[in-house]
Amino acid sequence: MKRLSVFIALLCTSIFLIVGCSNSSNETTASGEEKSGDLKVHVVLKTLSHPYWKSVEAGAKKAGEDLGVSVEVNGPPSEGDIIDQVNMMDNAISQGTDALIVSPSQPSTVSNVFDSAKAKDIPVLLVDTDADWKDKVTFIGTDNYTAGKEGGAYLASLLKKGDKVALVEGAKGNLATDERIRGAKEALEKAGMKIVAQQPADSDKFKAAGVIDAVLQNHRDLAGVFAANDDMAIGVLSTTSQAKLNIPIVGINGGDEATKLIIEGKLAASVAQSPYDMGYMGVENAVKALKGEKVENRIPTPIKVVTKENAKEHLEEIQ
Repeated sequence: MKRLSVFIALLCTSIFLIVGCSNSSNETTASGEEKSGDLKVHVVLKTLSHPYWKSVEAGAKKAGEDLGVSVEVNGPPSEGDIIDQVNMMDNAISQGTDALIVSPSQPSTVSNVFDSAKAKDIPVLLVDTDADWKDKVTFIGTDNYTAGKEGGAYLASLLKKGDKVALVEGAKGNLATDERIRGAKEALEKAGMKIVAQQPADSDKFKAAGVIDAVLQNHRDLAGVFAANDDMAIGVLSTTSQAKLNIPIVGINGGDEATKLIIEGKLAASVAQSPYDMGYMGVENAVKALKGEKVENRIPTPIKVVTKENAKEHLEEIQ
């Protein structure tokens, strides 16, 4: 009888140890939050060659550290490398990722690859740029139409009715920049501005410089420019400076370089986004989805018009 009691005690101890080991992957953070074991999340951005996307990457990786999740971030050399981006998504799916977070360069091209993810029960979340795919978990990012409208309204406030304005677009089919242009155009036309040019520059400084150089050949009396991102706004500035033309230029992103140019009085404004938050919230909500928790289907991130009045404060925040 005594031997039987000892055997039962040993058996119970063994079971306790096995159960304890099986739960060891669910570590806890210092704050007591449960970590997420060996989950792998792949993030595929439009590019990693720009500070804006580096900020998204930083947010995603910090979320990975905080939540105990493996996070891999990739992006092609430029936003125009659409096929490269699709291949990166395919690779992430074939490698067996648990969740896929994407900022699609051309939303119309991604449905098939997203369908492949769905077939493998891989949740797909979109950041910065939305896509018309009904099975996404959520879209996290700026309301780009509103951002464009805010930027257009600010530019209009610096001009007078009837002034000529040019719009510099991103790559054709880029939903985010298309929506920004739509919002800006609506605000400018409502204020009585005359849109004399609307041309794509693929979110590239040098292309934007060339676009405005061509516009100035026909419209030397151009009074202002709205660009769908800061890089293009900076490219526009290089051309107007060479032409000794001092006109207000407004961009979007609120990045370091653009903010410094606003402080110097060279750019008029930039509509700041929250790229770090997009990256962090993307991973955070991917983990929620994998745990079966509720995730809102649209999660907006804040915007702010950065002008000379608040640019120094904004620069301190982003640095």
